This record gives sequence, structure tokens and C-alpha cells, in this order.
Amino acid sequence: MAQREAHNRRALLEREAELAAVDDALAELTGAGGPARGGLLAIAGPAGVGKTSLLSEVRTRAAAHGCTVLSARGGDQEQQVAFHVARQLLQPRLAGGTDAEVRETLGSWYGIVGPALGLCTADGPAPDPQGLRDGLDWVLTHLAVQLAPTVLVLDDAHWADQQSLNWLAAFAPRADELDLLIVVAYRPDELPPGADAFRVLPGRAGHRPIGLAPLTEAAVAQLARDVVGPHADDAFCRECWAVTAGNPFEAVELIAKVRDRGLPPDGTSVHLLRDLAAAVKGSGLITRLERLGPSTVRLAWAAAVLGTEVRPALAATVAGLGTETAADCADRLREARILTGSRTLEFVHPLIATAVYRAIPDAVRVALHGQAAWAVVDAGLGPGAAARHLLETHPEGDPWVVHQLRAAAREMLRAGAPEAARTHLARALREPPPPGERAAVLYELGCSSQLLEPSTTVNHLRAALEEPIDDPELRDGIHFRLSQSLAHSDRLSEAAEVVAHAARTATNARTRLRMQSEQFMWDAFRADEPDSPSRSRRLTRLADRLSGRDLTERYIIGLRAWDALLRGEHTSTVLRHAGRALEGGLPWADEGRGFEVPVLVAMTYLYSDRPDRAEELFATGIADFERMGWRGAHLSFGYLLLGYVRYRGGRLAEAEELARDGLRLAERVGRGTPVQWYSVAVLIEILIARGRTEEATALAAEYAFREPFPAAVTFPDAQAVHGELLLARGLHKEAAAELAAVGRRLDPRGMRNPGWCPWQLHLALAEAHDAPQRARENALDAVARARQFGAPSAIGHALRVAAEVVGDTDEGLTLLAEAVDRLTGSPSGHQLACALVAHGSALRRTGSTVAAAAELERGLAAAVRCGADGLAERARDEIAALVPRPAPGAHPAPAGGRGAR
Repeated sequence: MAQREAHNRRALLEREAELAAVDDALAELTGAGGPARGGLLAIAGPAGVGKTSLLSEVRTRAAAHGCTVLSARGGDQEQQVAFHVARQLLQPRLAGGTDAEVRETLGSWYGIVGPALGLCTADGPAPDPQGLRDGLDWVLTHLAVQLAPTVLVLDDAHWADQQSLNWLAAFAPRADELDLLIVVAYRPDELPPGADAFRVLPGRAGHRPIGLAPLTEAAVAQLARDVVGPHADDAFCRECWAVTAGNPFEAVELIAKVRDRGLPPDGTSVHLLRDLAAAVKGSGLITRLERLGPSTVRLAWAAAVLGTEVRPALAATVAGLGTETAADCADRLREARILTGSRTLEFVHPLIATAVYRAIPDAVRVALHGQAAWAVVDAGLGPGAAARHLLETHPEGDPWVVHQLRAAAREMLRAGAPEAARTHLARALREPPPPGERAAVLYELGCSSQLLEPSTTVNHLRAALEEPIDDPELRDGIHFRLSQSLAHSDRLSEAAEVVAHAARTATNARTRLRMQSEQFMWDAFRADEPDSPSRSRRLTRLADRLSGRDLTERYIIGLRAWDALLRGEHTSTVLRHAGRALEGGLPWADEGRGFEVPVLVAMTYLYSDRPDRAEELFATGIADFERMGWRGAHLSFGYLLLGYVRYRGGRLAEAEELARDGLRLAERVGRGTPVQWYSVAVLIEILIARGRTEEATALAAEYAFREPFPAAVTFPDAQAVHGELLLARGLHKEAAAELAAVGRRLDPRGMRNPGWCPWQLHLALAEAHDAPQRARENALDAVARARQFGAPSAIGHALRVAAEVVGDTDEGLTLLAEAVDRLTGSPSGHQLACALVAHGSALRRTGSTVAAAAELERGLAAAVRCGADGLAERARDEIAALVPRPAPGAHPAPAGGRGAR
């Protein structure tokens, strides 16, 4: 340790500016002279330039400032080990206590981040990658707060595993909000694309990382004289600098070799320096290693294959050496400044490790990785540790290899690393697996790709179905996953056909019913379903004879409730079936099922004027998603549709906040995904309701919210929302064309409920200018459909729009009065505000000023409560218009005159 500290001090020559930046950052972190502030320090430079020495000094100075230090290092051989760096950083701070203490510390995150950090085994569904990343964010934030001030040091970031590096790159901007300083060192030419954030994030050094330059001739001369003595002459020192190009690692090693050999530090030794420098790296290093003997070489090879922090006993096993022989070899490697450490072995510098690894003959390296895989399994380190070695071996049709890779993939999937799981399974497929296992491996490979590339999942699962499959559950699982992946790729017709075929060929009655339920669901979402009325009749007949004894039956009953809603059956029928579906429970986060049916059942309550019940169901679903670590598309849907519930209830400000949360989460899932369409549609509707049409227009432009629309039926209907936006912008002809297209799509399918999709009402408003009679017919037909459905909010909305189309006639006033009456008894605060303002405005225009004032005041109060700013402004304008204004040129009557009476 003393030798390494001396080495670090020598290697830190000419690093005054960098150390000053470190001191400044630590001073700000600890609040010296002002409020405490964290941040990012990125240090970049080629191999051997002194990054590790500088980070060692950072750790020393951080400890001297009273900071907690979290430290990790990427490894060339550990890049395939998911969360390797995250474990180094966080595990030591969490693993010291009992399991109960760890559970208490992590709370609800225990089952999500615990497997990734090696704190527990995974026993539940896999979290999605975003959920796990959120969990790691929470853990690091928690530690940074509890242990503040905290310094996180990551060396060799270019070799960090993909999962850890992506997480830290995304987390880094948050360091400014915490008492946390993140210090990262990397080789800029080897930093993977996913970590580009480290190159551009504003840190203590501005928008660029701190670059380390080679040492000058004077600094190398000082190094030489510190080690070999002040009598080292200028020619000797100059040549030391020239042959190492000022690289600190090479200079220190060269000068140490001069000292160890007892060479005179003068002109007589200058001709030897170039050969000595060559022995520090590359082929010269390997030649020096080979001189230590074949057993020592094998131990060095074994250590290079095993990576960082190598157990001596494990290295001995891989090298095929006895304990005493391995200990002697380790001593020789330490004396040669190749390895360091006793309890664990580590190469003195990553350059040495890389050179040794690359010098291993190809066939020998493959064999050593194979031996390492067996050794780590025998040592109890598990299939995850073995998998990284098996990835380096050649396929040989070994069932043991397939077994270990599949087990490792399951570990990775449950730990939230589907990319790593996919890599392991792809290698298992090349082994290849025994013929009877190939379908299962393809199925697992498809499952691991589902969150990453649904289209790739489709290919794997279709290939699995072409293999012989003896296990019926496996075949059913393949059909289910395949239909899900097709649906999530916006290929709903293919998704429905997959489960329809599975239902036709099923030999088990319950399996057939399960597949029928899936087919009903995907058909319900299809915008191009060829015979929707026929499907509705079949669904009705089936659901009405089911008791709801299991989840499959309750799913079918739930789909019956949703279908009744779309078709505009009375709310009593809709709510009866929804209640039946919920009697035995509808889990939102069942890994073997989608979350679509529970969402549909919750939405039936919303459209049936039971937003309180809908909100309860969504709150339960969101809690389930968060508990399972499903914080991607699942949680995005939950938030945005909860926002839609608030919108329908007239709580527009809360609705907007939730919808923006949903859109933010949808952004992490990816552009063009179904969840993003939903998010944008909901947010546009909310902005229109709030009177912010320009903002809604900009949002639609930003996300290309226009044709072609998704193949799935959405709520709200995306095309109808687009038509509503065109109408709000005053583009009546374009809006009429878009909304008429919605009607041509939905009406033939029997989707006639204006409470769900009020396309007729918006179309009537769009046509009122050019085709008033057709507009009237559309509006009154929508009123009739709403009355059939029976929800007061739907009826009131339809009556208000019909009155606007009819105009300021007795009929129009009657319609508005009934609209106000209906909506007063509904939970739709925004629609009530609209009806009150419309009724008050109509009364003012027909001369009933007293009644108008009362309605407008009520409407203004309701609009303000809802957050409908545009509507509130309109109400104020109408109230102002009620005040009589003096005629031009007239003068106010004097006090006490006739004008006062």
C-alpha cells in the first residue's frame, strides 16, 4: 500500500490544475463558503496517462473532507456482467446488515433492485429496465442523502457494463440537486455511444471533461531523480521522457526497472532505455512474463481471464496449479510488478491486464474460459458468473452449457437486464440446445426481447412454433406472447389471428376459452375488424353464460362490459357486467396476462359517470405497477389515463399534470409507440378544454400527431381528437372531413356511444357553417344515442352541442336548460361549466339579462374551479356585455336626477 501511495504521488506531477478543480468541487460539496452543491467531474485521457492515480487522490482528499466515498471500476472482462459496476458502488453500503435490515432500508424497492445488486434472489416477475433504473436512482439518492456529503468515483468507465453505464449517465444530471459529487474517468476513444452524456454534461470543468496531458520533460526528470537519486544526469532523464512520450505509467515503470537493475542513471545507460521501456508493455511485457516460467504464465493467464479482484484459489483452479505452486507463482508476479494484492489478485495496471489477455493463444484462451465457467460454478458463484466465460467459448452441443446460459438468462431477466438475457440465450441457441429444448430456448429468447424489440420477438416466437413442442403450457405461452408482441407492434389483426388459431386447435376447454378471451380483446382494439357486430354477439352469448369462476371468465365478462359501453347499451347493463368482472378480482400486474382488460373495466366506470370508482381502480393498478417495477409503458398508461379520469371529472389542472407525467414516461419507452399516441391525444384534449389551442397545436406538430393513425382503437380516439383540434383552430372544412372519416370507421362496427367518442357532436359543430341541416341531424342523432346510453354527462354534452347547432330559438334554449339540468347531476364539472356559460350567453342574446347573469356567474365559478381558463375568459366577456353602456356622445345623468331613479 505504501509503495502504491508513493507511486501515486510520483505520478501526480503536473496535475496541479486538475487537483485544484477537485479541491474546488469538494469545497462546494461540503458547503465551504456557501451552500453545498454536487455535480459531475469527468476526466478523460489515454491509457497510462494517470487517471487512476488522480482518482486515488480524489478518494484520499474526499475522505479528508469528511465525505463518504462510493467507488467502482470497470473491467475489460466484466463488460458482459450486468450491473457489475452498480454492485461495486452500492452493495457494500447495503449488504452489511441482515436481510430484514436490507428490506427495511430498501422498502418497496427491495424486490426490484435487490436481485440486480446481488442482495437477494428474484422470486417474482421481472421489472422492466426503466423500473429498475428508477429503483437504482432511488437507492443512490437515498445513500447520497443519508451519507452526505458523498463522492462517487468510477474508474475505467469505458469498460463499465452497459446497464450500469446507461444508468449513471442518465442519473448524472441529478447530482447537482444532491450533496453528491460524481467523478468519472475514461478513455475517450473507447467510451461506448450509450455513455456520450459524460462527454457533454456541464460539470465542474464546464462543458468538457478534464483532459490529462502527458508529463513534460522536467516532470519525468523529477520522477527519475526521486527514484534513482539526484545524480541522474540530463541526458538520462531526457531519454526517459523521449522513450515513454511522457506517459506517467510507462515512465514510472521504466525508472523502477532502472533502479531494480542497478543501472547508472547517466549517458552510459541511455542506449538501454528503449528496450527497457518496451518491456513495460506489449510484446516486451509478454517476453518478460515468459521468463518467469510456464506455471507463472498460466497463473497470469488465468487471472487475465477471470478479470478484476481474482480469488487466488480460483485462479489456481483455472490455471491447473496446486495451492503452493500457485502461491509461489503469485509471489513472482508481484515481484515482477505484474500482479498486486494477496487476498485478491489484481493487475498492477489495466494496460498489463490487456496485454496479458491478448497474448493468450486463441485456443488456450477459449479453453481457459471454459475451465473458468466450471470453476466459478463449483465455487458457488452461480450461472451468472459462468455465463460471461461461456460467451467466449465455441459451440460444441454441450447441454450443460445450454443449461447454465438459460439459468443465467433467467437471472438477468429477473434482475431487469433483458439485453444481457438476450445475449446469453442467443449463445445458447448456437450451442445448439437438444432438439427437445430448442422451442423453449426460442421462447425465452423472444420473452427477453419483448421490451426491447417486439418485431424481433415475433420472429423468435414464430420459429419456436415450428419446432416440435410436447409441453402444452409452453405452446400456449408462445401463442400468448406472440399475440402480445404483434399487438404491441400495431399488428392487431395478426395478433387476433394467432390466438384464434390457437383456440381452434386447442384440445383443452380452458385453454380454448383463454385463447378466445385474448381474441376478443385484440378484436376489440382493432380499427379494421371486418365484422364487429358479429363478434359482439358471440361475446354477449359467451359472457352471459359465464359465472366468473376464474380469471379467464372474468376477463371475458370485462370485455363484455367494454363492448356494451362502445355499443351504447344502457349504463345499468355496462356497470352490471363491470361489477361481475371485478367480483373475483382483476389483477393489473399479472405477468401471464396483459393489463388491457383491467384498464377497460376501469374505463367503463369513467364513461358511465362513476369516475370515483374508476380512480380507485387506477390507483390500485398504478400501485401494482410500481410494486412490480413496471415503470415504462405500464406506468405511463396508468398516469395518463388517470389524468383522463380527472379531465372527465373537470379537474383540468390535475389532469394536465398527470398527462404530462404519462407523456414523460412514454418518452422513455420510445417515440411512435401506442402509449405515446395515447399520451399526446389525452394531453391535446386537456389543452383544448383549458383554452390553450396554440399549445395543443404545437404539441401535435412536435409528435407528428396526424395520419396515419394507429391501427388500434384508442380512448380518446386519436383521429377524433385530431378532428377536434382542427375544429378548435377554426379549420371547419378540414375538421368535418376528419370527423366524418371517424364516423365511417366506427359506425359500421356498432361503436355508437357519444359518451365514449363524441365525433358526431364535433362534426355537427364543424358542419354548422356550411351544412346546417346536416349538422342539426347529426347533433340530434347524437342526443338520441346519448339518451340510450343514459349517462347524464353524455346526455348533457350532446344537448349543449345540439343547442349550439340549433341556435337561439326556443328549441335551443330548451335544450340548453335540460343540458344544465342533466350536467348538474353528473360528475362532469367541465361540461357543466360549458353548459352554464352557453345557456347564460344564449339568455343574454335573447334579452333575459337577469337569468343570463345568474347562469354566467355560475358558469364562471365552475370554469375557474375546473381550470378552464379560456372558458372563464369567455364568461367574463359575456358578463361584461350584460352591463349597459352609454350611447356615443351621451353624458352620465347627475346624481339625484332622472337617471338615478
